[in-house]
This record gives sequence, C-alpha cells and structure tokens, in this order.
Amino acid sequence: MNSLNSEAFVVFGQHILWSDMVGNLFGLAALALGWRRSIWTWPVQFLAGLILFGAFFGHLTGSAGKQAVVMVVALYGWWQWQRGKEQGGDGHIAVRFATWRERAAMAAAAAVGTVAVALLFKAYPTLSWDPWPDAYIFVGTVVAMYAQARGMVEFWFAWLLVDLVGVPLNFANGYAFSGFVYVIYGALVLWGLRDWWLRSRQPARPTLEGAPA
Repeated sequence: MNSLNSEAFVVFGQHILWSDMVGNLFGLAALALGWRRSIWTWPVQFLAGLILFGAFFGHLTGSAGKQAVVMVVALYGWWQWQRGKEQGGDGHIAVRFATWRERAAMAAAAAVGTVAVALLFKAYPTLSWDPWPDAYIFVGTVVAMYAQARGMVEFWFAWLLVDLVGVPLNFANGYAFSGFVYVIYGALVLWGLRDWWLRSRQPARPTLEGAPA
C-alpha cells in the first residue's frame, strides 16, 4: 500500500493521495451501482473499503476501523441481495420504505452507536483526530449500508446525513479528494433517492418464464 499512499497531484493547494482518490472513485461507483440496484455494488464497495483501509491505517486508525466494518457490511449486503434479487420482479432486489419500528430501531442504533464510538475514540486519542464527527460518520455509514442491504429507501436519507459532516471533516483532515467525492455523493444520493422512492410505489411484478427481461 506504500505506493498507493504516495501523492498523486496537488490541486488548489490540496495534496491528493492515490489511495484516497482511487478508493473514493470505487466508492462513488459503488453508490451508482446501488442506485441501479446492481448486486455488483457490494464487491465494488468492498474493494473501496480495502483501498481506503490502506489509506487510513497507521495514522487515522478510527477511519481505518470504519473501513474494516464497511467491508464486513458489504459482505452482508451481497448475501442479502443474492437472497432477494428476484423480489423486484426484474432480477433485482425490491425496494421499500422502512416501517416506523425499523426507523426507530435504526435511529436508536445510530444515536447509541455514535455516543459509544465517540467515547471510545476519546478514551484512545490515537484512534481519531475528531472523535464526535468521526464517530457520527462511522456509525452513520454502517446504518446507511444496513438500510441499503435491506432495500430501504431510508438508505439515501442516511447517506445525506453522513455527507453533511463528511465533507468538512475530510477537508479538515487533509483528505481533499474524499471531500470532493462526498459533494458528488450528495448529488448522486438525490437522484438515487428519487429513483428508489418511485420504485417503492410500484407493485413488484413477477417475471414470466420465457418473457423478455
């Protein structure tokens, strides 16, 4: 990973690392594939997490840990979408809005998880430079990916909330390309939200045997 952690170029005074750039480009591709409900979103997300793990490991241990969790959740998402890929009637997973009980559970998990991880980061300062926002992004990313794995439209709302903190935090910590990509994430999330929202209103139609896909 040493070569990936070298500087790629400098733009507007910001030093862009190869690992930061390549990992986030894969992450952007994963989000676009998620919008299209392609199961390949998960292997690409796993690869993005692996590259960013190498980018953060050694000096932003908390962020590296987040990427390790991202890889685990990506494996869970792959498994979930493999099981449910026929539910949408077009060979892809069906999307839906979460129930109020599911929303409450995710909100509670996000709140409790953020506090717990932030306290861990504060207890071990080498894990993070900014314990509270880093914990918020850490836990928010996991919650968003869980909702995506379950085909919940709320996945996109969770990503928007992560973006609100992710953009300034990445710029502040010197990961300029991550910051730029989070801005693009915001636009892509809005388009993906609209698509999944509309799809959630359509009844799933089973594909007839022999009918064109």
